[in-house]
Amino acid sequence: MILVIDVGNTHTVIGVYKKRQLCGFWRISTDLKKTEDEYGMLIKDLLADSRIAPAEIKAIVISCVIPPVTWILDKMSEDYFKVSPLIVGPGIKTEICIKTDNPREVGADRIVNAIAAYKVYGGPVIIVDFGTAITFCAVNSEGEYLGGAIAPGIEISAEVLVQRTAKLPKVEIIKPKSVIGSNTISAMQSGIFYGYLGLANELIKRFKKELGGNALVVATGGQAELIGKECKLIDKIDPLLTLEGLRMVYDMNKSGAE
Repeated sequence: MILVIDVGNTHTVIGVYKKRQLCGFWRISTDLKKTEDEYGMLIKDLLADSRIAPAEIKAIVISCVIPPVTWILDKMSEDYFKVSPLIVGPGIKTEICIKTDNPREVGADRIVNAIAAYKVYGGPVIIVDFGTAITFCAVNSEGEYLGGAIAPGIEISAEVLVQRTAKLPKVEIIKPKSVIGSNTISAMQSGIFYGYLGLANELIKRFKKELGGNALVVATGGQAELIGKECKLIDKIDPLLTLEGLRMVYDMNKSGAE
């Protein structure tokens, strides 16, 4: 079995594959204060809940955007699973050509998403990842990663709005009943929801124009369902795209995956 771990700034998504079948997945909070022992015990408990023994894990693949956590999970893999993890970064095979000015600065999560989207859906393809930051990535028909756009995520913007104003409350991020809010809460929900819907629509339109107009659009990430269902320019919603990409990275770099 293969344990795949995608560490974002806010959430960490963990999955287990048996060959190419996803057996289970979990979403936990990313915590920079957790030690390797805390992560190890937490992951063992999650596996135990699905009746998976630590000894069944034969490989671990990690995508992490927080360098200190990468080191912690590396040590956790060795201590708790007796496995040297494959960490997505410079020097590993990805079968995708990165055409940006500085390929090394492209986040591991964006590379993994691009791999999975191109392998599953073909190209040209646009990947929109609704996470702590919202990232838009473009892959052409030849499988070349061209670059993208980065915007503040929905939750970040909502939190800053509350922190930097005197009277605005924290609100649930949902689609409001109407665009014109009849009270402070519904007005905030409208601004957040429809504001980000407009951001997604505009960037996707411009990406499509530069890619030739026929690009498929795939949404992933924690807020993909919320915005993706309303955005008519999004063709596919694939919340587990990154996990699938991590499995593919393992297949590219190791043989005989179990």
